[in-house]
Amino acid sequence: MTARTDEVVVTGLGATTPLGGDTASTWSGLLAGRSGIGPIEEEWAAGLPVRIAARLRVEPTEVLDRVRARRLDRCEQIALVAAREAWADAGAPEVAPERLAVVIGTGTGGALTMLGQDDVLEASGVRRVSPHTVPMLMANGPAAWVSIELGARGGAHTPVSACASGAEAIATGLDLIRLGRADVVVAGGTEACIQPLPLAGFAQARAHSTRNDDPGRASRPFDADRDGFGIGEGAALVVLERAGFAAARRARAHAVLAGAGVTSDAHHITAAHADGQVRAMRMALAAAGLSPLDIALVHAHATSTPLGDLTEAASITEAVGTHPAVTAVKSMTGHLFGAAGALGALAAILSVRDGAVPATRNLDTLDPAVKLDVVAGRSRHVPVTAALANSFGFGGHNASLVFTAAP
Repeated sequence: MTARTDEVVVTGLGATTPLGGDTASTWSGLLAGRSGIGPIEEEWAAGLPVRIAARLRVEPTEVLDRVRARRLDRCEQIALVAAREAWADAGAPEVAPERLAVVIGTGTGGALTMLGQDDVLEASGVRRVSPHTVPMLMANGPAAWVSIELGARGGAHTPVSACASGAEAIATGLDLIRLGRADVVVAGGTEACIQPLPLAGFAQARAHSTRNDDPGRASRPFDADRDGFGIGEGAALVVLERAGFAAARRARAHAVLAGAGVTSDAHHITAAHADGQVRAMRMALAAAGLSPLDIALVHAHATSTPLGDLTEAASITEAVGTHPAVTAVKSMTGHLFGAAGALGALAAILSVRDGAVPATRNLDTLDPAVKLDVVAGRSRHVPVTAALANSFGFGGHNASLVFTAAP
């Protein structure tokens, strides 16, 4: 069997997460059910109601040149780390620069730089502010730096749609190829904003778990005793190619990106709405030419918030049914916000490729209102011919992606 030339295939994977500094270590961590959430031991967190977070397992300065790294915000650093791995994994495609595009989403962009340099300004005055501040804080910085690194002249795009940013970036990459505007697209998400202000804000909104005494059990999607997510940082990127282009260079495909659905709720700035989620899933299925019964796995957005998980569970039941296996990796990685959808997509791709579904950590008692087959306890090894990955964000942003097995 050969790929249709109009298909879009995934030929490269790259990641740096709280479970590992690359895709392989992240994937093995997910299958093993490890937690990347731990205590924040710095003095600045002592007075906060939330003192846990999922930090990177490998610091980007262990990979990047330190002089260059000092001129990059942390979210830009980790985007470069993931991009280099994804590009190498794809075999460094020889593609005309004008036919190569980059789409990297983020929720907060260089917020660490903005907050940090504001502290410098207030404490020490204008002359102490870094001249690199603006290119470090701008949200399009990660996409810009990756485009410079790879010589991509086909466009450098930055979806900023809260927690749906990374998934929407991959959906945009699919569109660019199908519209004939690119042959190869590097797409995904990046986020790094573990800092007092976001932690305090999420705590005040009662969205973040306060299990400070037991970080590894803090994030518990679909569990009856869930109380919110754990903030995380990381990046995940994929290389997408027009199937004909990939076949001509005999590239290996991890999976096929068969369809995507992007919708908006126009309902509430923070509360999810089932209608928008259902429409995104149905749109992705229709674009892929699949029926709900074709889906073997749903990678849920599942943030471990009391209301959010119930809304999504009802949406999955309505749009897809109760037959697929369901998993939620935020239970291990924490919530990577703008990178969450890209990491979810990467996990779905690997499930399709390897026939393995990570178990949802900390699922001791399934919420009785959830009627789904949520994988718990141990990872499940079964064929996954088609997987759907959900990502939903504040503002009513919804993105669903469908991946199928590569020919």
